[in-house]
Amino acid sequence: MSLRQQHSDRGDTAINTVVIVPALLLVGLLLLFGGRTVRAQGMVQSAANEAARAASISRAVSVGRAQADSTARSTLANAGAACTQTSVRSDVAAIAGPVGRVGTVSVTVTCTVPLGDLGLLGAPGTRTFSATGRSVVDAYRERP
Repeated sequence: MSLRQQHSDRGDTAINTVVIVPALLLVGLLLLFGGRTVRAQGMVQSAANEAARAASISRAVSVGRAQADSTARSTLANAGAACTQTSVRSDVAAIAGPVGRVGTVSVTVTCTVPLGDLGLLGAPGTRTFSATGRSVVDAYRERP
């Protein structure tokens, strides 16, 4: 065996490391980005569902709107959502309907989540998630 054949694989480890480590870091960042995105969407959907339920058991339209807003914001806060902006829009007109008529309350929650801290090239600095929750108003619940 010649001296040239013995040392022909010198430096392969360094080259492999230079290629593989950045690729693994990129995959890790993509997984983190995807996980944060899925988690944020789930939190926003949960907040919308909880807010719609809270509004649907209210007896007055103004109370229903207030319940929807406070429930959505507290659900997001309790879940640890890092929303830079939050908005809650509710359609609670069904609460004022006559007894015996079934109605539906809907609440749309929008949350803007920062993603720039990941340092992923091409990723947006923030992303806005929106979800709508619906809940049926009890047809025979007493109303004012």
